Amino acid sequence: MYQYKVKGTHFHDKKELLRHLIVRDNVGNLTIEFQEFRILFLSLNPNTLPMKTAKLLSLNILLLFSLLITAIVNPVSSYAQAVDKSDPSPLKFPTPKGIANQLFYLQRDPNTNTIICELNADKNGEVDRKEPILVYWIRYGDEGEKKDLSYIQKKFAYGIQTKEIGKDHYELRFVSHKKLPMYLLKSEHDKKFHVYVTVNNKKIQLDRIFVRIEGGSFWLPNVKYVELKGVNTENNAAVLERIKV
Repeated sequence: MYQYKVKGTHFHDKKELLRHLIVRDNVGNLTIEFQEFRILFLSLNPNTLPMKTAKLLSLNILLLFSLLITAIVNPVSSYAQAVDKSDPSPLKFPTPKGIANQLFYLQRDPNTNTIICELNADKNGEVDRKEPILVYWIRYGDEGEKKDLSYIQKKFAYGIQTKEIGKDHYELRFVSHKKLPMYLLKSEHDKKFHVYVTVNNKKIQLDRIFVRIEGGSFWLPNVKYVELKGVNTENNAAVLERIKV
C-alpha cells in the first residue's frame, strides 16, 4: 500500500492526501481552489513500493504541483491585468438595497442620485414584452425618494430602447449611447433574468454602471470614462471594466 507523509501525517493514497491539502483562498477578486505548498516532507515508503513506480508517482506529484503553482502565479488573464483606478469620483455612492427585481443601477457625478433599472414582470414572473425594463430614480439627495425620469431625461439621456429578439430575450440600448448593446435574458444557471454586456472580449452579467463626469452641461457633459461592474460569465468572478468615451 502506498504511503505518503506530509507534516508528520501519513496517508494511504493520493486521494486522501489531496483531500487533506485542498484549501480555499482569494487572489484579488478571484476565488480559486489550489493545493497548499507548505509541505515539509513528502516521501514514498520504499519497502512497499517498487523504485520505478515510486519515481513515476513522484514525477506525477511534482507535475501536479508545478501546474498548480503556474495557475496561482499566472491567474486568468482578465485578473492579471491591473484595473485602472485612476481619477476616481470624489463622491461616496450608496448601494441600492431592497429592490426585488433590480437588474442593475447607474450612478454618475455630480451627485449620488441613482438610476435603477428594474425588470418589469408580473407576480407570476412574466415579463412585459412591450416594456421589459423600468427605469427610474432613487434620489438619495432627497431622502431616497423614488421618482420617474423626466421626459427630457428619458428621451435624451437615461431612457433605454428595447427590442425583442427572441423568447425571453431582449436587446437594450441607452438612448444616449447606442453603440453599446446590452441583452436581457434568463440565465440557464439560476433561471432569473439578468442583463449582459460584452466589454473587452468579456461577457459580463451587469450589476453597476458608473459614469465619471467632470464639468460640461446636461447636453454636453464631459464624460471621462464609463465603468461596468459585474460578474465574468466565463469564470463567475467579479470584474470591473473601464471604457474611455
